Amino acid sequence: MGLQEQLSKLRNESRSRVSDDIKATQLDDLDALAKSGIIEAAPQLGDRLKDFSLQNHKGEVVSLAALRKQGPVVISFYRGGWCPYCNLELRAYQAILPEIKANGATLVAITPELPDESLTTAERNELAFEVLTDRNSDYGREIGIVFTVSEAIRSIYKGFGIDLEKHNGEGQYDLPLAATFVIDTDGTIVLAGVNADYTVRTEPADVLASLKTLKNNKSEGDT
Repeated sequence: MGLQEQLSKLRNESRSRVSDDIKATQLDDLDALAKSGIIEAAPQLGDRLKDFSLQNHKGEVVSLAALRKQGPVVISFYRGGWCPYCNLELRAYQAILPEIKANGATLVAITPELPDESLTTAERNELAFEVLTDRNSDYGREIGIVFTVSEAIRSIYKGFGIDLEKHNGEGQYDLPLAATFVIDTDGTIVLAGVNADYTVRTEPADVLASLKTLKNNKSEGDT
């Protein structure tokens, strides 16, 4: 079962358990976000992604510039460990981590979650790649993929037992879009999967196909 098939199944099951009012509010909120222009303003295929310097749970700084020197970079932005769709995606990417490495690439995840929360997420999902904290969503906002959760959705989340401030810090209600990028060594985006609907994510198979194309192109260029 592919990632999107798993996500769609989870979405259908989740929506069957909530009231029609909550479901309508969630769908209206997703529609408004899709129409806000944020997708069009997000980094696109062929753009150069701005470099970041972000900390992991140990306080160590990881920079995109340094990662690019080692090879292509796969970057997955996720909302938080409280999001079941994010956990499905993270586990799916963990499953293909050996293939990502075999293609000479590095995988990192970026989240607005505080380090202690991101560590919990990494341990629960048995992740063997870097999970970096984008404090206050500063980097995500800089590249144009961050939005503020509406009051209506905050209220719904609280009813679900989700406390965004606990995960992200006091007064922090900003989240990144569901976004996955494959970055070439020069910083160019060779795959951009950005969606306003958090139940839609980039298939790991598409990421691998992109990396294999990069590897083949480099091999041909070296001959």
